[in-house]
Amino acid sequence: MSYKHTSVSSRLFDGANILVLIGLALIAVLPFIYVAAGSFSTEYDIATRSFFLWPRDTSLEAYRYVLRTNAFLRSLITTICVTVVGMSFQVLMTFLMAYPLSKRSLPGRNIVLNFVIFTMVFGGGMIPTFLVIKQLGMLDSYTALFVPGAISAFYLIIVKNFFQELPEEIQESATIDGCSELGVFFHIVLPLSKPILATMCLFYAVGIWNDFMSCLLYINDSTKWTLQMFVKQVTISADVSSNTGVDPDYVPPKQGVKFATIVLATIPILLIYPFLQKHFAKGVMIGAVKG
Repeated sequence: MSYKHTSVSSRLFDGANILVLIGLALIAVLPFIYVAAGSFSTEYDIATRSFFLWPRDTSLEAYRYVLRTNAFLRSLITTICVTVVGMSFQVLMTFLMAYPLSKRSLPGRNIVLNFVIFTMVFGGGMIPTFLVIKQLGMLDSYTALFVPGAISAFYLIIVKNFFQELPEEIQESATIDGCSELGVFFHIVLPLSKPILATMCLFYAVGIWNDFMSCLLYINDSTKWTLQMFVKQVTISADVSSNTGVDPDYVPPKQGVKFATIVLATIPILLIYPFLQKHFAKGVMIGAVKG
């Protein structure tokens, strides 16, 4: 009787969890489905239907308009380049700092780790950071979009913990064979760190791609704006045509253009996930569980 009671309770608990998770998933997914459906709908359909998940009258006019827009294409190329370069730089800096900190014999290791943890709790703030970037001459420079956040303290600790779990014997044997510390890092440690490398590439790439505030604060030249700034201009501007390079007399579907812009800004970064999925969970778990 006790076993049956426990079994029923367990099933009820699992069922409740599944319902809660389905509800949370719907809350996250339904708005995006609505935006995607709206991007393929006519302006009349969007205006007369408060919420829908499938377009009644399919139209590609919004996508044609956005894809012909000079500002969109320019901001898309800019964002792709900044994301690739910035992600590579941030991952390299994080790994180069995490590797020596993973060595318990490193002099002053605990002091450096305490400073790293301190930055997770306290930050300089927006104005001091802006003044520092201005003094370094990085205003209106793409470097301002990824250099200030080159090393995330949280990601650094995850990578450090991952490195600590790697077999020390392999690294010691490479050192005995005459390999330098950099040689051990690039030829031994990195090939063994594919899960955490893929995870950090994904985290940093998503962070740079979605970063709106840095471009707003540090980039004044509109020709250097990233895709997120273009999305912001389109979604809040009453005159959508002011953001384009097409015929100013043409009246675009304003709401459809906003939806299409959001979809086009989201899809590229979503396409990265399938290629890194097999490394994602393993990299996070190994790097985060052990210390």
